[in-house]
Amino acid sequence: MTLPVEDTTAPPRTPVRGERHPGAAPALEMQGVSKAFDGRPALIDASFSLAWGEVHALVGENGAGKSTLMNVATGVYAADSGTEIVDGEAIAIRGPGDATAAGLGMVHQHFRLVGRFSVAENVLLALGRGSHVRSVAEAADLVAAKAAEVGLGVRPDAMVANLSVAERQRAEILKVLVLGARIVILDEPTAVLTESEADALLAFTRRLADQGHAVVLITHKLREVAARSDRVTVMRQGRTVLAGAPTAGLDIGEVARLAVGSSLGVSERPGSTPGRERLSLASLSMVRSDGTTALDGLSLDLRAGEVLGIAGVGGNGQQELVECLAGLAQPAAGTMTLDGRDIGPLSIRARRRLGLRVIPSDRFDTGLVGPMSVAENLALTGVAEGRFGGPLFLSRARMRAAAERAIATFDIHGAAPGRVTSLLSGGNAQKVLLARELDDGLTVLVAHSPARGLDVKATRAVHDLVKAAVEAGAACLLISEDLEEVLSLSHRVAVMNRGRIAGEMPIENATTERIGALMIGHA
Repeated sequence: MTLPVEDTTAPPRTPVRGERHPGAAPALEMQGVSKAFDGRPALIDASFSLAWGEVHALVGENGAGKSTLMNVATGVYAADSGTEIVDGEAIAIRGPGDATAAGLGMVHQHFRLVGRFSVAENVLLALGRGSHVRSVAEAADLVAAKAAEVGLGVRPDAMVANLSVAERQRAEILKVLVLGARIVILDEPTAVLTESEADALLAFTRRLADQGHAVVLITHKLREVAARSDRVTVMRQGRTVLAGAPTAGLDIGEVARLAVGSSLGVSERPGSTPGRERLSLASLSMVRSDGTTALDGLSLDLRAGEVLGIAGVGGNGQQELVECLAGLAQPAAGTMTLDGRDIGPLSIRARRRLGLRVIPSDRFDTGLVGPMSVAENLALTGVAEGRFGGPLFLSRARMRAAAERAIATFDIHGAAPGRVTSLLSGGNAQKVLLARELDDGLTVLVAHSPARGLDVKATRAVHDLVKAAVEAGAACLLISEDLEEVLSLSHRVAVMNRGRIAGEMPIENATTERIGALMIGHA
């Protein structure tokens, strides 16, 4: 099956459903776009064409250049070369303000809202001083009107900090629409949503396109491509390898092969043999600030060279368990011992010195500092240990050299020591976090949903890094709501329900039916 890059000189395409201007100029064209960071190419002669009234899926593995291309389109980055055409007119986008004026709006993976402001206040802030809108009340009216027009339920007076993730995302979408976006770009929008929330969002993109907008859906989830998009463009290693193919009748398996470049098998669990006990938790109890029980007499043991997978529906104490182990919270009762030593009274730094490392579920919440460089994030823990100089002066040269070694060792694509970490793809940002935590001295790794939001290839890479650490003698407590992840990596499986271990079994006896029954308390 031959899937050529789109020929922009071909006759006019057949109009897609909901198209606003049949036969008219495309909403957005990117032609011959190249971009490098610190000499490392991120985009190589990339192309993209978006029609009015369509949902266009932009697909590729983490680090393929999808977000970078759209960040160029919206003025976050300046291209090294290439042309951008909006509604038939070549334009120069010198910054996000130019993109907004041209009718482009992008909702990023990491929301750009002020938590202590209301939705209306955030919109007023985004409108800026040059707007005719001068008050929060006027902004609230605009938000309410736009929400009714497009069918998004968000209260203008709601405080952003009190909103759920899905509600914050809707607020971001409303913000770009109020700012005048006709071309709406959604960057991995379903990565942070439940399945039902994701379905609702994808249905909304269809409505938005049917109203005449042009929608770009950046995703690596092929289910979304098949079910909701009109056309698909695939990127790999900064290049466009499939441009604007109609989704109807398309071989989705071929799309996957184009995106990844090879077939990938299922991860295999580490081949190590469990050894001596490393971590022991006995009767841990904890109550949340709202008075509900987070941990209820939880006990477990973990041995060197093994992965103990913790399955369960989110909200059953998994986050609190991770916080207790990391030293971010204290249990009300119970003990935690690492290699026979009680770590309950120890600081976070002292626990790290004993080899306890944590991969949090949200890499940019408690794992990495997004605005800091790759080198700075990699050095965060080493600075406290004196590896990069004294308390007053840091050796930037040593930090850079260490970062270059980590980038090479962990195969972190698109990274450079000086590059801002939040600009990396999800998979490569996760590799930065793993590179920092899987250093010398690791004894116990607590990995909370380590592959959340990653594509197939990036997931495999993260799993391989965890496996290598375990095969080298570390113990891993894997906590995940992804049952496939738990079953593919674990030697033993335990199920958390209502803050306690509801059941435990060797991997040979673990079935989805048995685990599912324990998860809902029917076993």
